[in-house]
Amino acid sequence: MPPPGPNSRDTLVIAPNFKRRLSGVTSTIVQLVPEQGQSLGILAVGPGLPAHLPKLRLRDLPRLWSRPASRPFRIWHARRNIEMLPGIVMRDVLRMPLRLVFTSASQRRHTGYTRWLISRMDAVIATSRRSAGYLAVPHAVVTHGIDLTRFHPAADVADARRAVGLNPALRAIGCFGRLRASKGTDLFVEAMIALLPRHPGWIAVIAGRATPEHAAFAHDLKARVAAAGLSERVRFVGEHRDIERWYRALDLFVAPQRWEGFGLTPLEAMSSGVPVVATDVGVFSDVVTEGAGTVIPPNDAEGLAAAIEPFLTDEALRTRAAAAALAKAVRDFPLAREAAEINAVYERLWAGALVR
Repeated sequence: MPPPGPNSRDTLVIAPNFKRRLSGVTSTIVQLVPEQGQSLGILAVGPGLPAHLPKLRLRDLPRLWSRPASRPFRIWHARRNIEMLPGIVMRDVLRMPLRLVFTSASQRRHTGYTRWLISRMDAVIATSRRSAGYLAVPHAVVTHGIDLTRFHPAADVADARRAVGLNPALRAIGCFGRLRASKGTDLFVEAMIALLPRHPGWIAVIAGRATPEHAAFAHDLKARVAAAGLSERVRFVGEHRDIERWYRALDLFVAPQRWEGFGLTPLEAMSSGVPVVATDVGVFSDVVTEGAGTVIPPNDAEGLAAAIEPFLTDEALRTRAAAAALAKAVRDFPLAREAAEINAVYERLWAGALVR
């Protein structure tokens, strides 16, 4: 049974998640709702959410026509098109006392439809200055944070490897996320095929799933690994909701994306005390700094392998980068900071100040 959420009269914010499959947006909601809930009444709504998350029950939906006890309206905080549109309908057609907030992570020109949806929002948040550059409306910038109680270094990395079924005697390099070309999983596989034969003390772990439209892509990756004789050393472990356990089993993380809106995986790795090799997409060049790893141009398998190899051979480099990565994540990207900055946007909206 999920924990009881705030009474509907006390619920001030609703965080919809209308995509069942696990994604970065879903992960953001799962982490943020409990953190924001420490200071205001917030409920999630939608499929595919974990049982512990406080949720809006379907039978409570009609109560959204009433005003909350302590504010002039509730806030519907959308993060996708499929969540903005219902908010517009509830506010403008059903005349519910709602105001709409949208968080945009995209770093490409929005479609005309998305621009129209965004124009109907009462406040807009960009997850980075790069994302903000693609917005045609006033906005606030709030970068993502990480739950440091969930993502933290392992007390013993060998024990952490053992706990997820990996050989504790071998060092592990990971690449986590959806298996698809935009995530650069093929670039990581190509780099591993080049590097692992020269570095017998290492294994590679690929966590994530391929949606049906990318099944052939994933099958080809596994075939290439098998043809290289590396099936025992390049492990495809599927999708895991307890992915933090897999980060703690790593010695190096690689984010080889060709495109990314924000990209949480480098931050998750850094919070786990793992250095990062990342491509210059999303906000990776703003995150992987101060000695926390290496950032390279995207879509270059040879360049990726060249950036990875020093970390496989130089333990002192890896140790320094791990310490720098953890320090950067703890100082600049705590989840509490993100929650406080989002809640401040809500407060300005409730106060009648212009946010957009």
